[in-house]
Amino acid sequence: MRISMLVSLIRPTGPIIVGISLGFTLSLLSVTWVNESCDSDWMGAADEMLIGQPGSSKGARKPSSISSGTTDNGNVEEDFEPRIVPYNKPAQEGPPKKVFRSKYASTELGIREHLFVSVFTSKATMNTLAVAINRTLNHHLDGRLIFFTGTRNRKLPNGMFVVAHGDERPVPNMYQSVRYLLKHHIAEYDWFYLVQDDTYTQPERLKSLVSHLSMGLQLYMGRPGEFIGGETQGRYCHSGPGFLLSRALLLKLQPFLEQCRTDIISVRPDEWLGRCIIDYVGMNCVEEYESEIKNVSEVAADGNKSALWPIGITPPFEPKNRFEVLRWDYFTEDNLFSCVDGAPKCQLSGADRDDVTDVIKVAVEELNKKYNPFVQLSAPRLVNGYRRLDQTRGMEYTLDLQVQATTESGHQKSIARRVHLVRPLSQVEIIPMPYVTEATRVHIFLPLTSYESHVALHFLDHCSTNLFETGENAVLNFLFTYEPAEAQKVSTNDVFAEVKAKITAIERRYPSVKVSWISIKTESPGVLRILDIVSRKHPVETLFLLVTADTVLNSEFLNRCRMNTISGWQAFFPIHFQDFDPSVAYPDQVPPSSQDLVREAGHFDRYTFEEACFYNSDYMSSRTRMSGDLQENEELLESLDLYDMFVQYSGLHVFRAVEPALRQAYRNRTCDPRLSEDVFHRCLQSSLESHGSRSQLAMLIFEQEQGNST
Repeated sequence: MRISMLVSLIRPTGPIIVGISLGFTLSLLSVTWVNESCDSDWMGAADEMLIGQPGSSKGARKPSSISSGTTDNGNVEEDFEPRIVPYNKPAQEGPPKKVFRSKYASTELGIREHLFVSVFTSKATMNTLAVAINRTLNHHLDGRLIFFTGTRNRKLPNGMFVVAHGDERPVPNMYQSVRYLLKHHIAEYDWFYLVQDDTYTQPERLKSLVSHLSMGLQLYMGRPGEFIGGETQGRYCHSGPGFLLSRALLLKLQPFLEQCRTDIISVRPDEWLGRCIIDYVGMNCVEEYESEIKNVSEVAADGNKSALWPIGITPPFEPKNRFEVLRWDYFTEDNLFSCVDGAPKCQLSGADRDDVTDVIKVAVEELNKKYNPFVQLSAPRLVNGYRRLDQTRGMEYTLDLQVQATTESGHQKSIARRVHLVRPLSQVEIIPMPYVTEATRVHIFLPLTSYESHVALHFLDHCSTNLFETGENAVLNFLFTYEPAEAQKVSTNDVFAEVKAKITAIERRYPSVKVSWISIKTESPGVLRILDIVSRKHPVETLFLLVTADTVLNSEFLNRCRMNTISGWQAFFPIHFQDFDPSVAYPDQVPPSSQDLVREAGHFDRYTFEEACFYNSDYMSSRTRMSGDLQENEELLESLDLYDMFVQYSGLHVFRAVEPALRQAYRNRTCDPRLSEDVFHRCLQSSLESHGSRSQLAMLIFEQEQGNST
């Protein structure tokens, strides 16, 4: 019973047990064959038995091997079997190295100090000038100060860091000093200032300068000087006033420093260093770098073109066609080659000779300022001279000068220099201006004579549109000037009746507007006599705007009048744009309804001073100063106009400028013969130039002559 039960339990698992046993047996046999040596003699027979192909050229390949195929002659290559190389950690000879971390984050990140100062001293000045420099400069630099000398002294002043090279020759001393900076301090500082011990240095300005310069900039800055003699072209920095070297420049110079020591022969150490920097780095000494105007010009619309030489002067005129190109005139010290009468050559005399003499003198003075005290220039001789008048900025000069150069040691040499000069039309100055506001009320005054009454009607129409409808903060005042004969008939035949009627109509149309007028009886219509009456009737803080019947007012000009007129400081005399005669400017054409400000349509009339903006207090103070001269010459009230009075007696800044928002239509005006001679002449000149441009008048004359000839 028990055996039959055991057999019934084993029967289902019998095949599994037999399979497992057979698998183990075959595995053991396979391991035995693989581990046998390949060199056994009987291995070949065994292979033949296994493959079943006696004499076969290929044997059985091991499972872990890689077959390389056959060789060129048909022989079988040996199987390559991979070999596992175990990783063994290399043995260390000593203890593991400790990773070094900087104490400060700035050191690990490579952040350097801005400035390091080096002072050149000597045995004679070590205990005097050098000590003074150390006491006045060291505490501003927090110890970033070193003294270089060529003499080895046993006794050194206390509290000073002195490096003695042991060679008193200036050039080797400079070489050793630069080499020392490159070796010991180049990794710590961005800027290096080298100076003599007899130079006073303002440390705060120096630190402020380097704090605004880029650390990667290659810069060689100081007082430039040109080499006298030799073939080196460029400028070096004098060591006397001190010079600034950037870290980037010194690093670029470092590979060539030894070559400079052997190749460059010079007596002065600053010249030697300058030649080295110019030859191997290609940098010249500069006196300044990116002035404030240049910095601002970088963001201008036209970039650096807005900061052309000289700084602060209007840039040169740029012609738009070949007819606008400015002509250069050639001259020498004796002759001028562009004469008024058209001759090819004429003698330089009068104002022209004085002008050339003055320009040469100024050129030599500026050159001596640049080269002193190392070189003195004298005995100038003009080789070539060129000049041209640029009406946008002044007279420009280009001079080729031959001068005698004398060095400090007494050596002389004749050298040639080309200089460029500009004589500006006006002095360029920055004027601090007080605060002004556009909320000031403007009192507009129109002096009116009888022959201008019909023009005043159009003036009122423009005021209604541009001032009254827009609610401008302005008050209109008429100054009716009657002659004695006209004043007697004012009750029966008022010459200004039509104007007064229109004023009344305007006040009805605009209830908030009040137009006032003053009637003045006078035989001489001088503007000063009229303003004397007006000034007494208004407070001293009143802003006056004096206009003519042809003036067209608008908000833009009124705001400019407020901003350009400053009580106790400035009076404003605008230059309006005067339209030409339409029959001359547009012959056989219909004039455009709205004309642009172009030279074919009109011009800015420089001979008129009738429009003016000023404060009553400034007028009253000017008239007070004028009273002394008026007692000696009673005709001043008639001979002077308002502009002349402000220029001579006010002490204010009289601002005269073109005003594009102020435009007058053409009118055939008649100048009053009762005006003073100067005022009458200006009025006549203004009337003549208002007919048309020269080319338009020439074409009109040409057409008339052609018509007469036919």
